[in-house]
Amino acid sequence: MAKEIFEIDYIIKTSPRILYDFVKLPTHLSQWFCERCDNKGDEYTFMWKGYKENATLIDDIEEELIAYQWENSENDEFFEFAIQQNEISGDTVLIITDFADASEMEDQKMWWENQVVKLQRAMGS
Repeated sequence: MAKEIFEIDYIIKTSPRILYDFVKLPTHLSQWFCERCDNKGDEYTFMWKGYKENATLIDDIEEELIAYQWENSENDEFFEFAIQQNEISGDTVLIITDFADASEMEDQKMWWENQVVKLQRAMGS
């Protein structure tokens, strides 16, 4: 059964430049997304408590968008961090796009919610 796409938005109290670094650079990703992150070019290895997953960086627009595709995912599945600046408020908005089975959707959204709390803490916002 195909997974369903979902999108969640967060206001992040930082500049698009800093947020971009936190969703792309292994040293920053390991502060909030995973325990350890390594990369060789566009190939990333994310590690959590002895478990690791490989992903490929499939899209990179500086200060605007980072997208990864898990090694074992379907071809059209990815996870993405889009960065926008609200023209009216000036707030930086992080838009996360991901996929999940319908039965796991709420758990996956909760997981992202917890990761974003860690992200904000790591950035000091």
